[in-house]
Amino acid sequence: MNATQGSAGAGVQLVRGLSELAVGKDLLVCDIWGVIHNGVSAFADSCAALARFRAGGGIVVLVSNAPRPFHLVRDMLDRLGAPRDAWDAIVTSGDITRGAIAERASLPVFMIGPGRDRPIFEGLGANFVSVDEAGYVVCTGLFDDETETAETYRATLESLVARDVEMICANPDLVVERGDQLIPCAGAVAALYEQMGGRVLYAGKPHGPIYAAAFDMGERLKDATIAHDRILAIGDSIHTDVAGAVAAGIDVLFVARGIHAHEVMTPGKLTPASVNEWALRQRVRPTALIDHLRW
Repeated sequence: MNATQGSAGAGVQLVRGLSELAVGKDLLVCDIWGVIHNGVSAFADSCAALARFRAGGGIVVLVSNAPRPFHLVRDMLDRLGAPRDAWDAIVTSGDITRGAIAERASLPVFMIGPGRDRPIFEGLGANFVSVDEAGYVVCTGLFDDETETAETYRATLESLVARDVEMICANPDLVVERGDQLIPCAGAVAALYEQMGGRVLYAGKPHGPIYAAAFDMGERLKDATIAHDRILAIGDSIHTDVAGAVAAGIDVLFVARGIHAHEVMTPGKLTPASVNEWALRQRVRPTALIDHLRW
């Protein structure tokens, strides 16, 4: 059973727990925000499911589009109450972005994003300049994601497009959950920039580099090669988690009680009919779907 772009008549398996898919898997590549926490607190069932998989000998690599180094994501998980026995390692789009920044060390940079994301530049000697002087741009998010949208930045983006300035998008997510709200992310700004003719390098999901890094991490932890059919991705975004897993050629479990809950759960719960009605409308489809992650 594989993640697929599928025929119009193909259905999506509705499962009750991770245990139905865990047999024969050595590595879980698991999203963080929306799967094991909502930005306010950790989900006990989800953490317990990942810990159960690890107790059976599996490896769990958390893969996040967070635009910051992995150790800051680790510290946030600690604060939210996610136990460390739920995962083995963390790979973030922030880590991938840092590599891209290091490769452009000779160029001045303009940052679009809040001050809390500045650690992404730590130790890299970045030369920060105004938007008119930038050799490239790093977008980690919106300056104020509670009041702004991507459209807020249109004038700034127009000036960058006119000079053919490359943007590095440190978080390809379009939105993320914060409690019961959906908050715009850097991916929304990057998508607008592309629509306007700008060049964008995406550091995180659904793009290949972050999956390659996660697979490499899993194999190092297991000290063995892991075949793609023994890897399962888990996530709550059709555009990043599912699309990325399909492109990488691995199975994917889609968590419905995330950013797409209003689309998939009708009325307020999952049924085989609502699942497949939703699945038939998607460009890419998950291997299986669950309401929330549990064993």
